[in-house]
Amino acid sequence: MIQDLPPELPEVVVTGARLPPAAGEAAFSVIRLDDDDLRDQQRLDEALASVPAVSLFRRTSSLSANPTTQGISLRAIAPSGAGRTLVTLDGVPLNDPFGGWVIWSQVPTESLSGLDIVRGSGAGPYGAGALTGVIQLRERDAGAVLDALIAERGGARFGASGATEAGPVRLVASGLYETSDGYVPVRGPDAGAADQPLDLDVRAAAVRADLPMGDAALSLRAAAFEEARGSGVENSRASASGTVLSATAAAQPRADRPGWRLQAWRRESDLSNTFVAIADDRSSASLAASQDETPAVGWGANAALRRVIVSGAARLEWELGADARFNEGETRERFRNLGAGFTRSRVAGGENSVAGVYAEGSWRSGPWLAAGGLRWDAWSNSEGRRLERDLATGLPTLAEADPDRSGEVVSARLAVRREIAAGQALRVAAYSGFRPATLNELHRPFRVGNDITEANAALEPERLAGIESGWSWTGDRAALTATAFWNRIDDAIVNVTIGQGPGTFPRAGFVPAGGVLRQRRNAGTIEAVGLEIDGRLDISPTLSARAALSATDARVDGGTSAPQLTGLRPAQAPVWSATAGLDWRPIDQLSLAADLRWESRRFDDDLNSRVLDAAAAFDLRADWSVTPSATVWLAAHNLFDAKIEVAETGTGVAGFGPPRTLSVGIRLTR
Repeated sequence: MIQDLPPELPEVVVTGARLPPAAGEAAFSVIRLDDDDLRDQQRLDEALASVPAVSLFRRTSSLSANPTTQGISLRAIAPSGAGRTLVTLDGVPLNDPFGGWVIWSQVPTESLSGLDIVRGSGAGPYGAGALTGVIQLRERDAGAVLDALIAERGGARFGASGATEAGPVRLVASGLYETSDGYVPVRGPDAGAADQPLDLDVRAAAVRADLPMGDAALSLRAAAFEEARGSGVENSRASASGTVLSATAAAQPRADRPGWRLQAWRRESDLSNTFVAIADDRSSASLAASQDETPAVGWGANAALRRVIVSGAARLEWELGADARFNEGETRERFRNLGAGFTRSRVAGGENSVAGVYAEGSWRSGPWLAAGGLRWDAWSNSEGRRLERDLATGLPTLAEADPDRSGEVVSARLAVRREIAAGQALRVAAYSGFRPATLNELHRPFRVGNDITEANAALEPERLAGIESGWSWTGDRAALTATAFWNRIDDAIVNVTIGQGPGTFPRAGFVPAGGVLRQRRNAGTIEAVGLEIDGRLDISPTLSARAALSATDARVDGGTSAPQLTGLRPAQAPVWSATAGLDWRPIDQLSLAADLRWESRRFDDDLNSRVLDAAAAFDLRADWSVTPSATVWLAAHNLFDAKIEVAETGTGVAGFGPPRTLSVGIRLTR
């Protein structure tokens, strides 16, 4: 179940090469999703959306989202396509080395035993990228699961994961195949012949070998994924692919010696997109640009030393560590189609890196738990370039070399938790963190319909500072938590509107009527105050209820860099979001679940001129246990076929999320 972490983490049986969760995490705002929470979700990002504090960009899941919009952020402070949250799988970052987004299909939910969502800026082992928090995924170590389904509109999915012993070696493997004919996002009288389904084809696989090394363990992992999808308009498609290799050695801390972890990883990725100009009546869409390749490589290493000291009723835990990440990549494109094919080419990219050292510690004695950390990081952007050529002559039309830039950042966090009477606890926390701009934000311009967004190689890292306080209560049949927070992002990276079409602009070229020109900029500050409430109630042995609410008032102060944004809400940041659910087991073989997710309106642009109406979706699911290891299930997503607005063009044409979808499947476990 979804749960707030107790003041002392339960014992974790570790089989792969990883350190157990740090005891100090319980002093911060942490939500844990276990295997049961993930079991009924086909996509990891949809499972995360069950927590209102999680903001998926553009209200779309990986079922229909372009790879470049699969970013994730926490607390609705300022969602972005790049994401402001670090996502790791057993310590290895999953964020794309070029764009920072997460291709969620690379990790099927069947491959996970659970995850932790740490809300609030990360320090310690998290480092760069954990601006609004970190999501820590844990890969399955034992057992086997297979889930297969068919759904409306040509949907089919097969996900599996399993572990086996081969002498002293444990092998863990997972795989995913998914396909869908998709749905058309623009509906009704606004739709034209150019509007096409968001079809989807996904493949992913991973294998891990765990080998004993005396008192330690070594885990070697290899994974690959690829996905291809329609973008909802004719001539517009996207694809993403990648591989990752990692090696991790770890030993658990014991009373007589410290524990440690050494890890190295390498990730390669590629992305392609075709962009179109759409006719006013949506009767046609002509190719405007083709992002043919975006080869990128990321690699990194980290090390940690952890000691646990128990003296009487007191427990002291400390960890020292270091980590480094390096990324390089470029976009290779053709653009400027005047009716007879592309006339220009573009190559733009560069390198960036971040490396740091940290110290973390926690102390627990009786009802008290205190935890904190301090880290220092150095970041750099280098080899930045943008070269555009005339395809007919081969001559350059734009040649830029960006100056190398670098800097240092100190970040920290501190929290105290105190248990009080009747299962209650109080806590306070303060933290800071940063996120360097991605290579995508620095160097890659892009187009969505008639809207164009320019890159900005001069972007500085975003920095966040925040404080929060929380209260929790756990009873025999119920639990309730509440957290109030204040966060401030300085030098926030925002897509800022700088021109309206029709018109021709330097570097960007021609912007059609109804389109806008934006540029990524450090647009002043974003300040947010919020409240999060989460509760559950076991009404009877067979019936339970759960609900959660998030309220975030975020506002932009554009200062001198973007004064037109001052007082507005960040794009894609709703004030209110809520979830509620019922789980009922009328007989041993049958379980029923009903889930409601509601969100207040949000804005699709920085000027708050494109309003996405409030939306609610209702889901139902029934599971029938045929045998202890086989379950047949039936699900209805968006049961009442609500029109959930996910995008709006400058001419007022709305795009919508998935309509009602029925699916049936079978789940086998061992």
